[in-house]
Amino acid sequence: MRVPGGHTEAAVLVPLHGLGEDPGVVFTERRHDLSRHAGEISFPGGRRDHPGEDLRSTALREAEEEIGLDPAGVELIGALPPIGTFVTNYRVHPFVGLVAPGLEYTLNPGEVETLLDFRIAQLREGFAMRRLVRRGVPFRTPTYEVDGHLIWGATARILGGLLERMD
Repeated sequence: MRVPGGHTEAAVLVPLHGLGEDPGVVFTERRHDLSRHAGEISFPGGRRDHPGEDLRSTALREAEEEIGLDPAGVELIGALPPIGTFVTNYRVHPFVGLVAPGLEYTLNPGEVETLLDFRIAQLREGFAMRRLVRRGVPFRTPTYEVDGHLIWGATARILGGLLERMD
């Protein structure tokens, strides 16, 4: 199987909680003054630090750096197919991890504006194919809107894969 797009390896953690009850997913909203992905909603994650770093470790390390999530408090339960990004040329590997509901997070003020915790039901209700314009280029893409927060791009595609698997 060919992995789509991207030359730079990256990994994200998809933190899930409350499975079997009222499941939720944790996202970050990135600071609005960042040079890359400013103000976007994403999963905690980032680039692989060095070629030998395992991508699962990358996802857990980045989640700890961004939201203070202790890797020992994450039960990795699987991975979703990698997603290529079109503009930034990343190959993003999503890892799904169970976390305890109601955790206290410590946000990295240099990267994260706020933490968002949405229920699966809210995300499903907020799905729509929308026409967006980025860098002057219009395109039609899957999106999820919850409480005025728009999830699009690689994060929306990863979320779509997660929701498919949960069905």
